[in-house]
Formats: sequence, structure tokens, C-alpha cells
Amino acid sequence: MESKTIKRIPKIAADLSLLFVALSWGATFIIVKTAVEDLPPFPFLAVRFALAFITLLPFLWLQRQHLNKTAIKKSMLIGIFLFIGYVFQTIGLQYTTASNAGFITGLNVVIVPIFVAYYQRKFPPKTIVLGVICATLGLAMLSLGDNLAINSGDPIVLICAFCFAAHIFLVGRFAPEVNATVLAAFQILTVAVLSGLCTLVIPQPPMIFSGYVWFSLILTAVICTSLAFFLQSKMQQFTSASHTAIIFAAEPVFAAIFAYLLAQEILSLRGYIGAAFVLAGILIAEFSSIRRKL
Repeated sequence: MESKTIKRIPKIAADLSLLFVALSWGATFIIVKTAVEDLPPFPFLAVRFALAFITLLPFLWLQRQHLNKTAIKKSMLIGIFLFIGYVFQTIGLQYTTASNAGFITGLNVVIVPIFVAYYQRKFPPKTIVLGVICATLGLAMLSLGDNLAINSGDPIVLICAFCFAAHIFLVGRFAPEVNATVLAAFQILTVAVLSGLCTLVIPQPPMIFSGYVWFSLILTAVICTSLAFFLQSKMQQFTSASHTAIIFAAEPVFAAIFAYLLAQEILSLRGYIGAAFVLAGILIAEFSSIRRKL
């Protein structure tokens, strides 16, 4: 059954689909950064993920035979880390540039192998350590200003990177046990519910549902959340996790491209060098993962 499924979708089609996921996530940085000027982070996340869950309901209905308490609990646990990651990312975007946030978030691809090494009680390979050092150096060059001051939003987004790394790590552990549609849908629902509760409990600034906000909500909900998580869950069946991570390393690159195209954000020379170090660190870490599997 599994081999027939693999033959149905060529590897190149899976890779291109995952590249589209990276592109959609990279585009969200500048879109969300602009939208939260009118609609605060918590209500924005609540509406975005509620809409995304609604769009997944037809797929969830088709997979209803896979619904059970264990699957839902594991999905909700993953959703908690996803929620914390999105909260810190969305808040951090208010105090740093979209390009910076994109590259810093990309560090999660380096952090994941560290989590795996800790879980397996094995010290990370030298290539992983080199990747972490390289990415950290790049992060410093990217985030530190001329007066060696860190943008106030950069440490917030860095916390988001750790949360997303924990999310990816847990998905890797639970995905073989839980149906992909169930796993994606209840992650998204968890984020929607927690964001809604925070909106009600925490005093919020005025909420302006402008035309651009609705455009951002629908775009990020349908394309960058429900479709992106659905594609990731499905297409990772046809390519390796390490290969997927390398493709997702393109996300911060797309973030910088969209930041330039939509907001004319331009990195300094040191920023470009720092970004190159971050990408080098990500690729070093992930290529080492491939070598361990060969």
C-alpha cells in the first residue's frame, strides 16, 4: 500500500510542493507585519487559525475514522508549541524587520538536530556544532546594529525559533502514529482556541478589521496555514525529512525577497553576510543529517 502511494506522486512534485510551502511561509512575514498594525497579534492569530481549521474540515471529515483521543491529545500538544512559536513571531515582527524575523526563524532548522541529539542521548556530530556556530555568528551579524544593540524584536523571534524547533521535533515523533490530516487540523484548532482565549483575557488595543487585514487573514489562513500544513503533512511521505528541511531553509530567503518587493526593506552589507552565514549553518547541519542516513 505504501509503495503504491509513493509511486503516485513523483519526488520532484513533492519537492516543488514543499518549496511552495517555504515560499508561502516566507511571504507571511511582511504580510503579517503590516496587518498587525491594525489587528493585534492574538486576535489576528485567532481568526487566521480558525479560518484555516474551517477550510480543513472537509478533509477531516474524510479521515474521521482516524479520530481518537490519543491522536487528538498528541496533536494538541504539538499545537501548543506551534501557538507559542506564532505568538512570539507575530509579536516580534512588531519590533524588528520582516527580513530579520525570517532569517532568525530559519534557525529552527539548526536547532532541531540538537533536540534530536539530546533525545537520543548522543552528542551532536562536529558538523552540527559547526552549523550552530556558523548560524549563531550570522545571527549576531544580522541582528546587531552599528552600536551593538539588538533590535528589541530579535530575541522575541529567537524564542519563536526554539518553539518551532520543538514543534518540528514532536511532529517527527508523532507523525508515524497519527493521521496527517488529524495531526494538522488539531494543531491548527489548538492555536485558534488558545489565541481566542488570550484575546478575551488580555486587554487588547483597538481592533481594526480593514480591507488589508481581511486580505491578510484569508491569504495566511487558506494558503499559508491550512494548505501549507496539509501539503507538508502529505508530501513528506514522498521525500526524506532531511531533504524537506533543506527545502525549508529557503523560507528566510523568500522572507527577504518579499520584504524587499512589498516593503522595500534592504539589508545592509553586514546583514547580507550574516544572512549567508545563517543559511550556511542551516545547510551544514542538514547535509550532515543526510550523510548520517547514507
